[in-house]
Amino acid sequence: MDLKLKDKVAIVLAASKGLGKASALALSAEGAKVVISSRHADELNEAAIAIQLQTGNEVIAIPADVTIAEQMTALIKKTADMFGRIDILVNNGGGPPFDKFEHFDDEVWKSAFDLTILAFARNSREVLPYMQKAGGGRIINIISGSVKSVLNNAVLSTSMRMGVVGMAKLMADEFGPYQITVNNIAPGLIQTERIKETFPKGMDPEQALKEKTKNIPAGRIGKTEEFGALVAFLASEQAAYISGTTIQIDGGATRAII
Repeated sequence: MDLKLKDKVAIVLAASKGLGKASALALSAEGAKVVISSRHADELNEAAIAIQLQTGNEVIAIPADVTIAEQMTALIKKTADMFGRIDILVNNGGGPPFDKFEHFDDEVWKSAFDLTILAFARNSREVLPYMQKAGGGRIINIISGSVKSVLNNAVLSTSMRMGVVGMAKLMADEFGPYQITVNNIAPGLIQTERIKETFPKGMDPEQALKEKTKNIPAGRIGKTEEFGALVAFLASEQAAYISGTTIQIDGGATRAII
């Protein structure tokens, strides 16, 4: 299937590794012009080179911290100046720490808010004029399966990402007339480094992974390329009628009906 992404301009955040990198790889493989960003310049440049080698398409690396407004404004403006348009934004910011509710003070809550809700809102606001000018666009938020089912020690992730779900629903309503879709992807267990942070403290990682896999009907954890494929589809022309929704990618692990 031709997803009609050739020469579309995409910004993928927190893309030096993990789900962000997988998203950038999938978009680049479909012919999009991809700009990737993260705080760590060395890792980011390595990711850009790796993606280019796999896809044969140039990937631009621009270091920036999603929690710093000036850096994100500059990143988005530089992308628009470079290519004359912005078509796709993949909002991503890693994730807040895991721990029990009682262990988080006000500063940790504020940091989690800045990393997720505020950053996603700011980035979306900044790209909006460019997408309006282009006649449409795609905003894709990477959140977590914790918005669908309770995950131990994930109070920060759940709270902030539930906020993103509500925000995306309202944005989809407001942005629809501009032919801009807004969707969330809620991954379950995907093979990234962050997966280790969900394991019980003191438990052998291999054993912890086996225990978690028992609850996944697919019998395994997800591959990053499977996640990237969903990002590419939601960014595509064929997905123009999908908006305001949260799509799980978890091998059937979430048992909730709605």
